[in-house]
Amino acid sequence: MLIRFEVENYRSIASAVELSMVAVDLDRPDVVPVDLLGESLVKVAAIYGPNASGKSNVAAALVWLQDAVATSLKYWDDGIPVDPFAFGNGPGEPTAFTLDMTVEGVRFEYNLEVDGERVVAESLLHYPNKIRRKVFERDGDEVSFQRGMTKLPRARDLMTSRTLVVSLARRFEEPLVERLVQQVLDIGAVGTTLMPKREARSLDSFLFEITDSTLRWLGGNGGGSQYAPWAAGLGVPRDGRAKALALLRLADLGIENVQWERQEVASPLSSENRTVDRLRLLHKLPGASVPLDFEQESKGTRTWFHLIGPVLRALDQGSLLVFDELDASLHPALSAELIGLFKRQDTNPRGAQLLFTSHDTSLLAHLNRDEVWLTDKRDDGSTHLGSLAEFAGERVRRSQNLEKGYLGGRFGALPQVSPVEFLRALGLVG
Repeated sequence: MLIRFEVENYRSIASAVELSMVAVDLDRPDVVPVDLLGESLVKVAAIYGPNASGKSNVAAALVWLQDAVATSLKYWDDGIPVDPFAFGNGPGEPTAFTLDMTVEGVRFEYNLEVDGERVVAESLLHYPNKIRRKVFERDGDEVSFQRGMTKLPRARDLMTSRTLVVSLARRFEEPLVERLVQQVLDIGAVGTTLMPKREARSLDSFLFEITDSTLRWLGGNGGGSQYAPWAAGLGVPRDGRAKALALLRLADLGIENVQWERQEVASPLSSENRTVDRLRLLHKLPGASVPLDFEQESKGTRTWFHLIGPVLRALDQGSLLVFDELDASLHPALSAELIGLFKRQDTNPRGAQLLFTSHDTSLLAHLNRDEVWLTDKRDDGSTHLGSLAEFAGERVRRSQNLEKGYLGGRFGALPQVSPVEFLRALGLVG
């Protein structure tokens, strides 16, 4: 589980900001006690703030770190694709990340500093029995390892100035490091603003990948009109189809099933027809089930469908799902249902976590004060991130009406709208 995440000098973030999942209010069933940490963790965190205040960049920084662990060996030969704060000293300073997570109840702390040319510093610490121990520490090209390690020290032979030690750990199968690396790799992300810059994918292709994930849970692989039996290694439980259909029905959209219909269509590249499988959702009507092409469904229905795969994967693995703009194209009731899936013990027994950004203030009614974070833009254009539970140095009362307080400007993080300035720009006032 995620304990905390800190980032400095990334996109709109200049000085370090920290997001913590440590619970403030413990007497509720939706927090997870961690004995070796001595704290309890929340399963949901939301980031609110006006446009251009940097809330998406906080989420994107976490996804960037996950992607770095996964792909640094493959993509960093010609440079490190980091995106520092554009003003002041930002371009000349390294970007720093700190990720604290629990792995089987033990706290791990991963620290990384990079610039566009090299890994400046990297370290991994863990706290068995609450005692701090070094797994490895790196300063430039010099690295030292914990005593007793037999596999990971061989990574020195492959290490370059742009190689992450944790990425090499996947090759050498060092158990202690591999446990943390796998936890990081399991982090899921939904939202085009979270995509790594190297991938110039369109929104349609990105949503197709998410849809394909949902199709796997539903048992279809696009290769035929029948549901494919689960193959070994897919990582989807046998009851995955039932769970996916239950989520479709949870949306109360009148959908009871899905099917693929094989059709012959003209090929744009030749005179011959080609066979395609069209996804159709079956709608329950009085006395009948009527299929409707997926493309004909509403945007809200398609968005909900796209989310099923990533959500079920997170719940099944007990992993973190990062979601930018949760309220986009989703009815507030569906967003609230999604939050509930992560907060409830019966639907989330493995402690999966949801981190999302949103403008939808109605969701504040479903969140506790320690689950809400606020972004504002400083005078220098950089992002400030603060916890609602400790807003402006004052502890927000647990009984506070969060939506009313937010909309009333009690907690800041609201856009400053000047109707006079807008009318003047339109030439309607002098």
